[in-house]
Amino acid sequence: MGDPSGIGPEIILKCFCLNDISRLRIIVLGDYDIMTAANRILKTDNITLKRIEKVSEALFSDTTLNILDLNLIDIDKFQPGTVNKMSGNAAFGYIRKAIELANNHEITGIATAPLNKEALHLAGHDYPGHTEILSSLTNTADYAMLLHDSQLSVIHVSTHISLLEAIKGLRKERIEKVIELADRSMKQLGCSQPAIGVAGINPHAGENGLFGDEETREIIPAVRAMKDRGFNVYGPLPPDTVFLQALNGKYDIVVAMYHDQGHIPLKLIGFKSGVNITAGLPFIRTSVDHGTAFEIAWQGKADESSMAEAVRLAFKLSSHTG
Repeated sequence: MGDPSGIGPEIILKCFCLNDISRLRIIVLGDYDIMTAANRILKTDNITLKRIEKVSEALFSDTTLNILDLNLIDIDKFQPGTVNKMSGNAAFGYIRKAIELANNHEITGIATAPLNKEALHLAGHDYPGHTEILSSLTNTADYAMLLHDSQLSVIHVSTHISLLEAIKGLRKERIEKVIELADRSMKQLGCSQPAIGVAGINPHAGENGLFGDEETREIIPAVRAMKDRGFNVYGPLPPDTVFLQALNGKYDIVVAMYHDQGHIPLKLIGFKSGVNITAGLPFIRTSVDHGTAFEIAWQGKADESSMAEAVRLAFKLSSHTG
């Protein structure tokens, strides 16, 4: 359900009102009282919320939305549209329960609504975001954030660290692992022989060392090593053109070296339709590619497009992997 104080409850309900989504087998991990309150605001009279305590109690129909009630919010103290400790703690509890259910094979995939990093930290959960929670609680060492849209896919070597750390910490071994995750993820998405474009980290991809040596020291050796292993990979390519080339069909996915290098082009062309995938986990996880939007939360204004795409993609990937 994401952070209860944000737009998560609203976009989940709006998403379930879509005909293709309502036919799917969905369970919301969250708080029944919160979902009920959000339902009153949206006046989605065609939806019946069913409170359950375990997965086996779920009843699936196109008018029934199952809420596995973790009861982590005191509705009398609830603060919508604000950063607060109670909601941050609840958001963490929901994802921890989802991981438990996925590890026990009670569910086949997870689609997450947004959480708020500040609220998470106020509650004592010192993680940068969902991706790091998922990797930590599943003991997954090799993972990467992948942003996917029908027009463009981008996977990241580093994400929630400073730009200085991203540059200083660039390593051939990590780049190789992300190229491998890119290949595996695109095959799951139905691309049989993905073409992978690898961005440089410096202007003009370093231009043979004129603008930095990270390409010659780390990126070029990684690309060559993966080519030798049979991967269809190219680079390092100038960051100012590689995303346009991918958009025009030359590459199926781009390996970005740091957070904003990959996020900016994806959000420019797919802010409402982009989906966040955590590559490398032992189960499927997708997410919206936007935040909690406290400024419009609990007002009925939020756009559910990214949430709907995240749910659709979670089911597609779960079906593909069996």
